[in-house]
Amino acid sequence: MTPEQKLAGAGLVLPPPHPLVGTFALITRHADVLHVSGHGAFADGEPIHRGKLGADLTTAEGKEAARAVMLSLLSSVRDRLGGLDRVARVLKAVIFVNSTPGFTEHHLVANGATEVLALAFGTERLPARSAIGVSSLPLGFAVEIEATVQIAD
Repeated sequence: MTPEQKLAGAGLVLPPPHPLVGTFALITRHADVLHVSGHGAFADGEPIHRGKLGADLTTAEGKEAARAVMLSLLSSVRDRLGGLDRVARVLKAVIFVNSTPGFTEHHLVANGATEVLALAFGTERLPARSAIGVSSLPLGFAVEIEATVQIAD
């Protein structure tokens, strides 16, 4: 079963690829590694899952935002490679959480993203991960994710 089929079996659908919202490359490639720029979540070209954890959003809502952002990121990777079956592994995921100074559940929010990867690729291929609290994110996103992806031979 392909990663896309595994996600669909869990009721998760990859959205259209992330729109470019600045002057940068969405993905760069070096040898068998993709460096994927920070992603947010969009619907119909508009940013969704916006707000600040610890003020506007609950941890559960943040986790849902992280799930949506990882699906967006995987959509961009699929678009670049022609299918997620060409992914050997997501090597590293960095999850930025827009949060108040007192918010301390960044790791629980980030689980929404890595749970998507576990569904798509299996728990034995989970990435190294960082969950970082920040005071704001572009377009007011609750979560932004960047990743390093190894391409399968």
